[in-house]
Amino acid sequence: MIWNSAAEFWAMGGYGFYVWGSFGVTAMLMALEIGWVRQQRQRVLAQVAAESASEQGLSKDWQS
Repeated sequence: MIWNSAAEFWAMGGYGFYVWGSFGVTAMLMALEIGWVRQQRQRVLAQVAAESASEQGLSKDWQS
């Protein structure tokens, strides 16, 4: 398809709202997914660190 102006490109032959809305929703969901993954990673790392510290404390108690 050939567009004669930027306005025609953005309008996408009358389907611009659907096309650009779909791109927008997809980009938003991808950004949210990245945020959720980072948040979960931080939770897991904190949990592993806490468990490791707890296990090290227990091993010191056993050695005493």
